[in-house]
Amino acid sequence: MENKVVSNDVFGFVKPRVDVHTMGIYTIANLLRDCGYKVILAKDDVNEAIEKLQKINNYSLFKHWLLSNKITRIGFSYRMDPHDGCDYFMTMYEHLKSDNMLVTQGGPIKEISFAGLPDTCELIVGKTEGKILVFPGDETPIESLRMYHVPEEFLPSTLSNNNPYDKMRWDFAKDLIESERWKLEPSQDHFGYKECGQDNDSYLARLEYARQKHSLPIIRTHSGPYNPNRIDALNEYNSWCRDLAKSNLLDVLSIGSSQLTQSNFGEDWEGKPNGGGVPVNSEIEYQVIRENAKPMLVRTYSGTKDVPGLARIHERSLNISWHALSFWWFDELDGRGNNTLLDNLREHFEAVRYIVTTGKPVEPNVPHHFAFRGADDITYIVSGFLAAKAIKLMGARHMILQNMLNTPKYTWGVQDLAKGRCMIKLVRELEDDNFKVSLQTRGGLDYFAPDLEKAKIQLAAVTCMMDDLEPENDNSPEIIHVVNYSEAVRLATPPVIKDSIRITLSALHRYRFARKMGVVPNMLHDTDVQNRYEALIYDARKAIQLLEENIPNLYSPEGFERVFKEGFLAVPYLMDQNHKFPKATMWKTAIKNGGISVVDDEGKIISTEDRYHYIIDHMER
Repeated sequence: MENKVVSNDVFGFVKPRVDVHTMGIYTIANLLRDCGYKVILAKDDVNEAIEKLQKINNYSLFKHWLLSNKITRIGFSYRMDPHDGCDYFMTMYEHLKSDNMLVTQGGPIKEISFAGLPDTCELIVGKTEGKILVFPGDETPIESLRMYHVPEEFLPSTLSNNNPYDKMRWDFAKDLIESERWKLEPSQDHFGYKECGQDNDSYLARLEYARQKHSLPIIRTHSGPYNPNRIDALNEYNSWCRDLAKSNLLDVLSIGSSQLTQSNFGEDWEGKPNGGGVPVNSEIEYQVIRENAKPMLVRTYSGTKDVPGLARIHERSLNISWHALSFWWFDELDGRGNNTLLDNLREHFEAVRYIVTTGKPVEPNVPHHFAFRGADDITYIVSGFLAAKAIKLMGARHMILQNMLNTPKYTWGVQDLAKGRCMIKLVRELEDDNFKVSLQTRGGLDYFAPDLEKAKIQLAAVTCMMDDLEPENDNSPEIIHVVNYSEAVRLATPPVIKDSIRITLSALHRYRFARKMGVVPNMLHDTDVQNRYEALIYDARKAIQLLEENIPNLYSPEGFERVFKEGFLAVPYLMDQNHKFPKATMWKTAIKNGGISVVDDEGKIISTEDRYHYIIDHMER
C-alpha cells in the first residue's frame, strides 16, 4: 500500500469499544492535526461494530463510515489481550481485502496501521507478512509522524526536547538501573501502629505513623490480572493480594476493577463484554479481597452510576482507604457510563456528602482526564482546583491531590514542574485546621516504553521529578502511585510490582541524597521553572477569579456543568458523539515551549484571560 502522505489524506482511527484505553488515539490524532491533516475518530457505534464485523450490517456501517468521511488511512488501536487484538484487527483487514477496499485493489484505503501491545504487533506483522505499519508504543512523537511518512517540513518544531533537566534525570536514572543498586532497597515498614491490619485501620493512621517515622511516601499501585473466566480471575487476584501483603512493600492496594464492576455492579453479566480488570460483582468478593490484602489498605475506583451507593458499598465491604471520584468523567463525556454530565455531577456531589460522614479522604480524579482530551495546562490546573474547593466546601477534612506527570508524554520536565507546583500551590492554599491535602504523584499512562529496561529508567526518572515538585518539603509527596514499568507491554504481576516499588523508592532516596550533596541541582531555584510557574499561576488565578465572578453557584453540580458546557475547560479531542458540547471542543490546543496552550487557527497562543472574556461575552444568559 502507498506510504507517502499527501495533504488531502484523511486519517480515520477506530478501536473496539470494549477497550477503554484512548490516550494513544488522542495523542496521535493531536499530532497529525498539528501537521495539518484531517483526522476522524470513530464513534461508539462504529467501534462497537468493529468487535463483531461478521454480524449482519456491521461491516456496512464500518464501510459507510470510511466512505462518507473520505478516509484514506486507517489506524486501529487495541491495548488489551494480544490474541483478542489480533483477531479483531485481522477480521477488519480481511473484510477490507475481500471487498477490494485497498488502494492496490482500486479502493480508497492507502494504508492501515495498528497500535497496541508489542505482542499484538508481532502477531499482526506475522499474519500480514509485514504489510501493516505497527506502533508498539516506544515511539517519540516525531518518530510516530515519520513512520507515517509525514514530510519533514510539516513536523512541528516544538516537539524536539533538548532540555538539560530531562537529560540530567535520565542520566541519573540510567546509572541507577544499570548498577542494579535498586534491588537492595528495603521495605519502608509502615506496619508498626496498633490499628494496622485491623478493621479500624485507615490511611490517616498510616500517614501519621509514616510521618513520625520520617519514612513517607505511602506507596500505592494499581493492578489486576486478565482472565476471561471470572472466578479464575478473582482467585488469581486474591493470590496476588496475599503475595503482595507478605512483601511489606505496598501500603495501598488499588484494585484494577473491570469496566463491568464499575458499570454493572451486582447485576447479571451474562452476555456482556468485560474488557479486562478484576471482575468483582458482590460485597462478599470485595470482603475476601480485603482480608487477603491485610495489612495493606485497599482502594478501588468508583462506578459509572449510583456513585453514592457504590461509595457506601466500598465503605462497608473494603473499609476503603479513600474514595476516588471523577466528577465530570466516566459518563456520557467519555462513554464510560450512561449518566448525563449533570446527573453524574449530582451523584458525585451527593457521594462526597456521604463520604464526609465517614471521615475518609476524597481523591478527585480530574485534571489528567482533561489532559487526555487535549486540554491546555491552565485547564488541567483549574479543573483540579475547582474539584478541591468543592470538596472542601462540602465539609471534607482531607483530600488526596493526584498529579499525573508526563501527560501528554512529550511535556517537558520543567513545564511539568511548573504546572504541578501551580496546582499544588493553589490547592494547598485551601488548607486550614479543618482541611488538609496529601499530594499523590504518578507517572503518565502512556509514558512508559515497551522496552522493559528503558521503562525501568523512565520509572526512576519520573520519580526524581516527583521529588522536585516540593523539594523543600521532606514529607512530599505523601503518596506515590507507582505505575509499574511493564504497563506498555503487559499487565504487571506481583514480581514486577515489587520491583517497580523498589525502583521508585531507590530513585527517590538516592536522588534526595544526591541533591543534598550538590550532585544534582536543586530545582527549587531553577529560573526556567520559576518563570513558567509565575506565568501559569497568574493565568490560573485570573481564570478562577473570572469563574467565581461570572458563574452563579459555581461550586455545585449546575455550576460545574455550566463551566464545561460554556467551554472554559478546553477539551478539543473529546469524542463528542452527539455534538452536545460544541463550546468545549471548539478550542484548539498545541504543544508550545514544552507545554500545552490554546491556540488560534494560525497556531498563535490565545491568552487565558482573553479566552475567558470571549466566553463570558458569549455566554447564554
